[in-house]
Amino acid sequence: MFRLTPARFLWLAFNIHRRYSADMNPIILVMSGGAMGAGLRYGLSRALPVGAAGWPWPTFAANVVGGLCMGILALWLLRGDNAAEPLRLFLGVGVLGGFTTFSAFSLEMAQMVQRGQMGLAALYALASVLLALGAVFAGMAIAKAIWA
Repeated sequence: MFRLTPARFLWLAFNIHRRYSADMNPIILVMSGGAMGAGLRYGLSRALPVGAAGWPWPTFAANVVGGLCMGILALWLLRGDNAAEPLRLFLGVGVLGGFTTFSAFSLEMAQMVQRGQMGLAALYALASVLLALGAVFAGMAIAKAIWA
C-alpha cells in the first residue's frame, strides 16, 4: 500500500512542478493539489479525533499548520522564480486550500454556540485566527532565514 509521507509529498510536488508546470493547465494544478490537501486533511482528522463537545483539534491544527506552510510558500514564491505561478496554484491554492478549512471552523463554532459553549467558541475563534496568523509570520521568518 502506498503511504503519502511528507517526504514523498514534497518529492511529488517538486516533480509535478518540474515536469509539467510549463504546459499544464492551471485548473489541473489546482485540482490535483486540492485532492492532495484534502487527503492530508482527512488523515489529520483521523490522527487527531475529537469528542462531541471538545476542542476541534483537527481543524485547529490544519489551519495553524496551513498558515505556517503558507508563510514559507509566500516568501519562497517572492524570490522571483520563473515557476512561481504554477507552484502557487498547485501548493498554495490547491494543497493548502484543500488542507485548511474555514467552513469546518465556522461549523464547529456554530455548534459550540448552539450547545451554549460561548466561552469555548470565543476562545476557539480567537486562538484559531491569532495562531494561524502568527504561524504565517513564523513561516515567513523561517523562509527568510533559509533564503536570505
